[in-house]
Amino acid sequence: MELNTIIAERKNKTIYRDAEKVYKVFDQSYSKADVLNEALNQARIEGTGLNIPKVLEVTMIDGKWTIVSDYIKGKTLAALMKENPGKKDEYLNLLVDLQLNMHSKVCPGLNKLRDKMKRKIGETDLSATVCYDLQTRLESMPKHNKVCHGDFKPSNIIIKDDGTPYILDWSHATQGNASADVARTYLLFCLEGDINGAKKYLDLFCKKSNTEKKYVQKWMPIVAASQTVKGNAQEREFLYSWIDVVDYE
Repeated sequence: MELNTIIAERKNKTIYRDAEKVYKVFDQSYSKADVLNEALNQARIEGTGLNIPKVLEVTMIDGKWTIVSDYIKGKTLAALMKENPGKKDEYLNLLVDLQLNMHSKVCPGLNKLRDKMKRKIGETDLSATVCYDLQTRLESMPKHNKVCHGDFKPSNIIIKDDGTPYILDWSHATQGNASADVARTYLLFCLEGDINGAKKYLDLFCKKSNTEKKYVQKWMPIVAASQTVKGNAQEREFLYSWIDVVDYE
């Protein structure tokens, strides 16, 4: 098979379109277990009723693991925000509504967010004292089992021509506390340099979900620490600034 139409390139993976299918081709260095876990996450999320591309096949192409899914025709929410800056508030509302709907779902087969965070903190190069403080904070947080995306951002939302939204990329999906997922989205806006968008997003989410902002903020050092494991040098410097284990007032 020859795949010629590239629709996205990411670290360690290339995403192609062929007719009505999408092929996510992973580099040979990519962990087989991680590929299979991503496909399993996606298959499990299908059962929640959320609008997502369905997994069609897991195969190998030229010695590389590949996940084959439905092609969803449309534009990303990120592209729409760029094309229509005057409608950004409307798009942020849609983003929050989609996330709230996702958090209303449960999916018992997913890995636990708490376990993932604990493991990631252990993989950082932070001091033993800071790691201990972060782990202690993590253990003190309320235990929930809501579906969490782990990389929920406008570029992972596709809006079809008829207006139907689809959520992409379930490689980081877990079940756990929704505020950790919100903290992650907030930090993703910040990493893109959109501080104003980050603030608006957080205000909207807290208002619509009746969540205290300081509760989400308590998750930010934990989420930032977990993200430093794979962030680039510039991202790591920003994330380190959030790893200040103090109580927010």
